[in-house]
Amino acid sequence: MLSDRSSHQPLSRASLAEYFRQQLEQTAERPPQQDTCWYLGNLLERFSRNDALFSYQDGVRSIRPLALLYGEALEAGDERQRCLILRHLGDLALFLGALFPEHYARRGIQRDYFIGMGSGAYAYLADNALHQRPIFAELAEGFVEMLDLVARACRRCRQYSATEIMALYRRWLASGNPAEAAQLARLGITLARNANRH
Repeated sequence: MLSDRSSHQPLSRASLAEYFRQQLEQTAERPPQQDTCWYLGNLLERFSRNDALFSYQDGVRSIRPLALLYGEALEAGDERQRCLILRHLGDLALFLGALFPEHYARRGIQRDYFIGMGSGAYAYLADNALHQRPIFAELAEGFVEMLDLVARACRRCRQYSATEIMALYRRWLASGNPAEAAQLARLGITLARNANRH
């Protein structure tokens, strides 16, 4: 069980969401709107539980692929159901794209996939959801920044292997992605692109 080190009291769901919200606000150069920070804090708390992150089908626990969720949203019988599925899709794209990019990159799933799926889902919700439209609009318009913010706020204390660092460096060389450059910089790697590289 998680506990607050200062008081040694177990963290409740509410305090875990508050912890994430504070981390987001402290980490952001330009924090999102307060309602959006609350939404993100609750999202991170929710996905800290296996029952929210994983689904069970035929006795197998797995994370539903975003493309399958998108297909379910297209086939939804009513607008409410479609919005619920797209909200889960957007939240999952943000969570997985922020916290596990290396895992998915090794499987050939690049950052653009998460950006397209997540920003598209939130954009639909900004136009069609019954509630929280301003939050969804901010998440859609700033999805790339939100990915980076969540990744920084939830930075895990882990050591990267030389293979992982080299894979990240190669991706940065190919894409010039500023988020990958920032991640390399946090690992202490100084970057200089070769202007003559073809």
